[in-house]
Amino acid sequence: AVFCCASAMLPNPVSMVRSLVLTPLWIAQIGTKAKSFRDNPILGNPLFNTWGLHAARRRLADSMGRLRRARLAVAVAPQERARFDELGYFLRHDALDPTQFAALQREIRQIRLPAREMRQGGTVTRRIGLDDAWLNGLPAARRLVKDTAVRDLIHYAASYEGEPTFQIQTILADANCNEIDPQTILHSDTFHPTAKAWLFLEDVGDEDGPFAYVPGSHRLTPQRLAWERTQSLSAARSSDRMHSEGSLRATDEDLAVLGLPAPIQMAVPANTLIVADTSGFHRRTPSPRHTRRVEVYVTLRRTPFVPWTGGHLAALPPFVGHFAQLEAALQRTLEGLGLAHAPWRPVGETGAYDPAKI
Repeated sequence: AVFCCASAMLPNPVSMVRSLVLTPLWIAQIGTKAKSFRDNPILGNPLFNTWGLHAARRRLADSMGRLRRARLAVAVAPQERARFDELGYFLRHDALDPTQFAALQREIRQIRLPAREMRQGGTVTRRIGLDDAWLNGLPAARRLVKDTAVRDLIHYAASYEGEPTFQIQTILADANCNEIDPQTILHSDTFHPTAKAWLFLEDVGDEDGPFAYVPGSHRLTPQRLAWERTQSLSAARSSDRMHSEGSLRATDEDLAVLGLPAPIQMAVPANTLIVADTSGFHRRTPSPRHTRRVEVYVTLRRTPFVPWTGGHLAALPPFVGHFAQLEAALQRTLEGLGLAHAPWRPVGETGAYDPAKI
């Protein structure tokens, strides 16, 4: 019995070897955009975070982000820029010329391209990449993807220049499902400035699952820094997987502690563009009925700890304009080797308005 108890107290040899092999990687990730408290035992270590590890990364990322935005500010109109700095998002109605927007709607209704789908609770999200190879037959979409005025807003929100990823996104929500869609819980995507954008192809009403954002929650105030420091002490052990992976969840009580207002629900007409810094708190509003929302969805997230705005790998000739194809190939390779299992599943050539396939 004594031997059994002693054996149980000994470290698992496999875990020890794994830790020895991965420790250099975990240390290196401190200087990257890695955010998971659960998957990196250094980033999630309560003692290190008591000493200020997460808070230090957060402060440095904020400082670098403000420095980069100052360099990108000239490309954005002063009034629009000031409103973003206050609220954390750009909001443009009639974002595209009516003729271009009508042509874009027609193109997206007709396309059938390789798609991927992901199910979260009762919601299926479908994405169709807008790579250059497919844009050749979609002139209105190509004009949007290459539009420097749109890119300037995305660059400023992300605090980086670079190659945003453009995709057609369809949100299919089943109101009868009792499982919670994690995207409907108020959250921050990560600990540093990052951009997401949506150009809505149809009107989005209050019951259509509109985007919601907490104004000013992108700013690193003393209250926000103290709150994140507290979260970092226990996040690795959280029962909410996304919280433990660094996408911190916030409650109404948290907003009160942070001195932040309630989220603004953005029911908007078609041809509205929203570009947000999603390090601020946001969510997709739960819908009380079955909904289908189709939009052009854009992301740009890069490393947080450098002062320069350029040097984006995805903007280099071997990669630029091929994101969807390269990402799909990488997913197939990693899954074939047993190294990963992504939540996104390929569903073949699909239209943006088709029913869900998973």
